[in-house]
Amino acid sequence: MVDGLISLRSQHSPKETADRLAAIVTGRGMTLLARIDHAAAAAKAGLDLRPTEVLFFGNPAAGTLLMQDVQTIGLDLPLKALVWQDESKSVWISYLDIGWLGKRYGLASNAGPTVEKMAALLKAVVEEAAE
Repeated sequence: MVDGLISLRSQHSPKETADRLAAIVTGRGMTLLARIDHAAAAAKAGLDLRPTEVLFFGNPAAGTLLMQDVQTIGLDLPLKALVWQDESKSVWISYLDIGWLGKRYGLASNAGPTVEKMAALLKAVVEEAAE
């Protein structure tokens, strides 16, 4: 277990999980900024890697509020989720706990409502993609 990391098992293949996540993110009004397929990059380098893809997404109206408080939280924004397959072929979605990030960066207490909304939205999006 990694501190600040939340992982949820998906009922779908890696590609289907990542595609579902992308569709849900955009369906909820967020912007999908990038998809990085680490396994494809590894293959180009002649290396093997189980399916591993990270999706970057967010809403500047929320993230900017946090960066106005502590600008360096921008290192961990926009939101991101990693879709990956373990050695037993189980598929997972992992993401950083927004509440943990708030504590890590020492966000002011007035950022609490934004952090809570972002955490709830991220949890809902990941759960929907995994079901």
